[in-house]
Amino acid sequence: MTLTHDGPEPRRTSRRGFLGGALGTAGVLAAGGAGFGVARATEPAADGRVGDVVPFYGLHQAGIATPAQDRLAFAAFTVTATEADQVAQLLGTWAAAAAQLSKGLPVGAVDNSPLAPPIDTGEAVGLGAANLTITVGFGPSLFDDRFGLQGKRPAALADLPALPGDTLDPNRTGGDLCVQACSDDPTVAFHVIRNFARLARGTAVMKWSQLGFGRTSSTSDKQQTERNLLGFKDGTNNIKDESTADFDDYVWVGAESDQGWMRGGSYLVARRIRMLIESWDIDYLADQENVIGRFKTSGAPLTGKNEFDTVDLQATKKGGQPVIPIDAHIRLASPETNAGQKILRRGYSYTDGIDPETGLLDAGLFFICFQKDPRKQFVPIQRKLGSHDALNEYIRHTGSGLFAVPPAPKAAGDWWGKELFQ
Repeated sequence: MTLTHDGPEPRRTSRRGFLGGALGTAGVLAAGGAGFGVARATEPAADGRVGDVVPFYGLHQAGIATPAQDRLAFAAFTVTATEADQVAQLLGTWAAAAAQLSKGLPVGAVDNSPLAPPIDTGEAVGLGAANLTITVGFGPSLFDDRFGLQGKRPAALADLPALPGDTLDPNRTGGDLCVQACSDDPTVAFHVIRNFARLARGTAVMKWSQLGFGRTSSTSDKQQTERNLLGFKDGTNNIKDESTADFDDYVWVGAESDQGWMRGGSYLVARRIRMLIESWDIDYLADQENVIGRFKTSGAPLTGKNEFDTVDLQATKKGGQPVIPIDAHIRLASPETNAGQKILRRGYSYTDGIDPETGLLDAGLFFICFQKDPRKQFVPIQRKLGSHDALNEYIRHTGSGLFAVPPAPKAAGDWWGKELFQ
């Protein structure tokens, strides 16, 4: 689709004016001083594919209960604007763009005018939606005194405390906003972050980002359990999309929240976990299996034969030693040893080349989890893992982020956290 203009120069309209109309329909917005058009939501994808489209509008944001896709592009942003309505305008702009991108459509014309920058960067044209989901969250810092949102900060969005073993890089930590783009095509996922960053110019800048490949947790009974870069199946006992009760009990924020605008949402914790792969690779197999608590090839717990056999934490060897060591990862992460608490895992492997200081691979797990209250779920679980997990010898937590993920926009004209700005 090509957008036309009255003259040789693109028309320019403020974001405020755009938000006054119907978001998600054809329009023009100013982002960072440049004119951006929005393609019509009713047009089909360029290649006609419709089977790989995940609905954008609804009750909960896509990218949480959605079966985990193969690729990730994640970014955290710092808001540079000084007024709350500028933040609202950005979120409205992003929501209109996300509605297009989720359908496999560009945010606007790639060939709108030879005398203006293309409205969409164009690298994803023809690739379809590839099960794209776009999930947006708000960091604790968004609720400081800049925008008058202090009284709307949920109690569950308490800053993450210092955790055992943290070696966090401040340049990979925090953020006012986050965007999680997941897709079965890496270009489609990257395209979201690139275009969101363009649309944010003048309002927000990217603070840090992470690309991920190879999902490390199954989030549906229809998916096989994938392996992380240590070679082990990861997240065998994860919460699955088919378990409505688990999502209600552990993932979706309900009436217990002190902030009504978060009901139906969730809380995202991201952790960049570097794996000391070279050290791991020279460890003998039996020790690797004791560190994890599972057999490497089958994925079965050390107390079983098949991957999904029940983990028996009470089983002992001759002499009374537990079959699954007391410092094994699966023991310390188990709901049985964490007051029954669970989290939804949606992590990805990553590689960022070579550490120039050591010459070793900078690779590992970009851990993402969702829960209804990080204070009761992620924090106590990670405290136990950080203090006692045998895996700590082989990993380092180098980045971190916590974000409140509100419910999904309901329809065109809505955006994430709209109630915050009313």
